[in-house]
Amino acid sequence: MTVEAALGLAGLMVVMVLLLAGLALLTSQLRCTDAAREAARLLARGQPHEAAAAVYQIAPPEANLTVERTGEEITVKVTAHPATGLFPAIHLAATAYAVAEPDTETTDAPG
Repeated sequence: MTVEAALGLAGLMVVMVLLLAGLALLTSQLRCTDAAREAARLLARGQPHEAAAAVYQIAPPEANLTVERTGEEITVKVTAHPATGLFPAIHLAATAYAVAEPDTETTDAPG
């Protein structure tokens, strides 16, 4: 009976660790999505430096910001690697689109 309990507890711990790692991945993905949306909104308003700062604050650590601007259309992509070491092959990415507001400068975001 002791061996079965030990195996059951070990299995339960593995499941718990995988659930917590999955929750961390989900949280990081949501942070990437929020950062991309906020950066697109700020770029549409003509605030490129604030957009880069928002990504730095909202996205997971060491996230990358990529901005493509075609005429008035702005595409923002935020990519990151998850904080958990259990899934090293997973790359997180989120994309947001916006249309530049009238009377805004067409300067691109740094980064």
